[in-house]
Amino acid sequence: FPTFFSQLPDPAIEDQGKDYIRPILNKYAALCVRCPGYGTRTNTVVLIDSEGCVTFTERNMINADVNQWQTRTYEFKLHS
Repeated sequence: FPTFFSQLPDPAIEDQGKDYIRPILNKYAALCVRCPGYGTRTNTVVLIDSEGCVTFTERNMINADVNQWQTRTYEFKLHS
């Protein structure tokens, strides 16, 4: 995942609206939020290659325990 996240935001749009969007990304684009009574319970990654093959991976916290996670991955091809 480190390579994937180092490419965010998309370089093709990074300069468009940079002064507006950068503060928003910095504030809300945390990978994992942990605060008392509030925080990240699900992480989702969607990868789509040039041939339309999709890998959808989701990680969910189990019973509000930060040490217990369940990961599911689905793979499918987009219809053209």
